[in-house]
Amino acid sequence: MQSIAANLEAIREQIKAACIKAGRQPDSVRLIAVTKTKPAAQVKEALDAGQLEFGESYVQEFLEKSGDPILENSPIVWHFIGHLQSNKVRSIIDKVTLVHGIDKLSTAEELSKRAQQHNLQIDYLLEVNTSGESSKYGMPPDKLLSTAESLFKLPNITLRGLMTIASPDIESARREFRTLRLLLESLKKIAPHPQKLTELSMGMSGDFEAAINEGATMIRVGSSIFGWR
Repeated sequence: MQSIAANLEAIREQIKAACIKAGRQPDSVRLIAVTKTKPAAQVKEALDAGQLEFGESYVQEFLEKSGDPILENSPIVWHFIGHLQSNKVRSIIDKVTLVHGIDKLSTAEELSKRAQQHNLQIDYLLEVNTSGESSKYGMPPDKLLSTAESLFKLPNITLRGLMTIASPDIESARREFRTLRLLLESLKKIAPHPQKLTELSMGMSGDFEAAINEGATMIRVGSSIFGWR
């Protein structure tokens, strides 16, 4: 089995090739290494290989891992990429750089409330259910624009873009990535500060090249770096 460092290098080369093919700059896509169910030692191994941005999906696991002594005083940039319940917001509010999994107004309101309490400015992405699958979280695409006005008014939090988890079928995934990109373009037209809407978090180990072709600015890769869970 290849090392985490070798896997990271291979992914970076794939990102570069996909960007060039799509006519984009390679540095326009950020790699978020997904470490859910993986131990802190593997996070450290990836960190030592130059990876700085990591994504976690489960609050309790994230709290334990981020507090592990092996990662103390490290320059890690944490993303929370899982579905976030309102009652869990307070646990992560001061520990993450970007929250990917906000999918309803009430959760955004809780994020805003906690950010105010901590005197923080928090960036977040809105998760959209582009596949329409009932098993997936995310705001329905047709609710996005009507909810946006309320989202834009919330203090201490800034909507930076959209996130989705696509269907396993690659052709369906391509359509869903395109849908997310078009939704972001529509959102910019009604946003008070459209220049802040810069992020599309989409694409994982099996489909990130298609996501890059459709405009992804962040891809979330776990198994191709760390192996299957």
